[in-house]
Parts: sequence; C-alpha cells; structure tokens
Amino acid sequence: MAHSHSPTATQEKSAVAATSVLAALGLTTMKFIVGIMTNSLGILAEAAHSALDLMAALITYFTVRVSDKPADKEHPFGHGKLENISALIQSLILIVTGGWLIYEAIDRITNPNAHHMEITIWSFLVMGTSIIIDYSRSRMLKKAAEKHNSHALEADALHFSIDIWSSAVVILGLILVYASTYYSVPWLAKADAIAAILVAFIILFVSGELGIRAVHELLDAAPQNGVQEQIINEVSQLPNITSVHALRIRSSGGRWFVDMHITVPGTMTVQDSHDLTEQIEQLVEHIQPKSDVTVHVEPDGIHTTPNTL
Repeated sequence: MAHSHSPTATQEKSAVAATSVLAALGLTTMKFIVGIMTNSLGILAEAAHSALDLMAALITYFTVRVSDKPADKEHPFGHGKLENISALIQSLILIVTGGWLIYEAIDRITNPNAHHMEITIWSFLVMGTSIIIDYSRSRMLKKAAEKHNSHALEADALHFSIDIWSSAVVILGLILVYASTYYSVPWLAKADAIAAILVAFIILFVSGELGIRAVHELLDAAPQNGVQEQIINEVSQLPNITSVHALRIRSSGGRWFVDMHITVPGTMTVQDSHDLTEQIEQLVEHIQPKSDVTVHVEPDGIHTTPNTL
C-alpha cells in the first residue's frame, strides 16, 4: 500500500519552518547586540544558543522540503530519514554549545579580573521579548510536528521550548546581579555566569535525549509503544490466518513501513489471499496510521511457529 505526501502538507511544514528561521534570526541579532552592550555572559550565551537555533532552523527548513520528496529508484523508501539526520545534527550542535557555555562560565566565575557587567532595561526587554516569541513558535511548531509526525519540526519546537526556560534563568541571573549593587553578597555578582551554566545543563540534557532518539530512528529501532504486539494480536484474529510472524516495523520521515508473513490454509485461492492481505493492510493502517504495509502469504505448514516476531 503506497502513500505519498501531499503538496499541501509539504507547503505547510515548509512555511512553519521558514517562520522559525525568521524568528531565530531576529532573536539572535537582538541578544548579541544587548549582550555585547552589557557584557552579560548569560545574554551572550542565549545569543549563541539562538544562533545555533537559527542554524538548526535552516537545516529543518531544507530538510522538510527534501524529506517529503516521493520515493525514487535510488531511494525506494523515500527521503524521510533526512529528518532524523537533521535532528541528530541539531542535537550535536546543542551539545557543543552547552560545553562551550560551561567553559566560559567557569572561567568568569574563577577569574577575579572578570569584566564588569552592566544591567540596563534593554537586558530585560530583550529576554522578555525572547520568551514571548519562543512560546509562540514552540506551540506552532509542536502542533505542526504532531499533525505531520515530523521529527525535524519536533526538534525545532524543542529548541524554542528550551529557550523559554533558559531565558527565564538568564532573567533571574540579571535580577540577582542587579541586586548585588545593593547587597554585598559575593556570589550575587556571579549570578549571570551561574545562570549560563544552568542554561548549558538544560541544553545538554534535552539535546542528549533528542540525539538518542534520532540514532534509534536511524537504526530502525522497533517502536516501544506495544504496536507490534497489537498488530500481531489483531491480525491473528482474522479468519483463515493460522500464524503471524517475521513482523518488522521501521519509520522514515513520519511514515511507517510494516512487513509481515502470515500463514493461511493451502486451499485458499489467490483471489481470497489477495482480499485477505487488503483487509490486513486496512487493519494495520488503522492501528498505525501512515503505514506502508507489505504482507507475504505462505501456505499452512511451511512456518510452524505461531504469532511471533
């Protein structure tokens, strides 16, 4: 049962990804300008984070445009794996960023000659604006990712979601540094660098999870939601099926490829066998939407192990 992505779906995914590029570009520019003006490591860390989000958004934009291309002679399963590669690249970029932020923050905390940081109203305005934009973009991207089962858009939504929390941490750091001008508490002046470290750990944790998921998808790991057992159980209950075995499921760009072998009585006609496979395809499509199903029919007696993977 072959399927293809509609032009409308591709256009919708591309449009959402394109607006993410524009949002990331605007946030990166604002944060870099204000970060340099105030010498805030927290804001500069957020600027670097947004710059990498911009790179990731560009990767996502080109990925969703290419991954929906139909299967061809060189790529019989389509181009969907590009979405997983995109997610893996984005996670690696974020991991490198997190490491750099931790290094810079520790250097600023331990260096007694660290540059003085200036707190201005622009520091809070740019971070507040960032949270509003990030919230809006993450919701729109997540909605599109769920609708089209797009891993690349999901990764992009994750980036903007992380930015919401990291921006909040940076704002807290700015407030504490500002408080250090009134209270002689030594660590308050280092709060900006401490905030940068917290942002870095948020980045490392979430991007690590994203990378692991991408690797599993690239290695065609079986789904862990019990769908395999459900397919076997429900297909086994169809009339004239004596065994379901050699079930394999792999994903690619929001689609699923399902292969299975079934055994039926050897007296069944070719037409009846064909009708049965059509029924199985519809059943699997209901259990696991957006599936491309291949059923291999064997006469009873060839395969004696019932209902196994």
